[in-house]
Amino acid sequence: MGEQKQKEANKAVFIFGKKNYKFMFIGLACIALGFILMSGGGSDDPTIFNPEIFSFRRIRLAPMLVLLGFGIEIYAILLNPKESKTEK
Repeated sequence: MGEQKQKEANKAVFIFGKKNYKFMFIGLACIALGFILMSGGGSDDPTIFNPEIFSFRRIRLAPMLVLLGFGIEIYAILLNPKESKTEK
């Protein structure tokens, strides 16, 4: 009996549930996509101005995706994983 209790005590306990990790990966993907969409648009020659840096994608879409990703990350951290009935 004592050996079984010791094995149960040594069992790995995760802080977050499966649902939390899914939302975390979705949030990270949104953040990464936002930064990818923000990149580029520069000019190789510093004397030439490229108006592409002020496109809708870089000024509006990409920052909103990054903020959405951070919001999803906060939600994933604060989400309370439901305990299964077998654990009780």
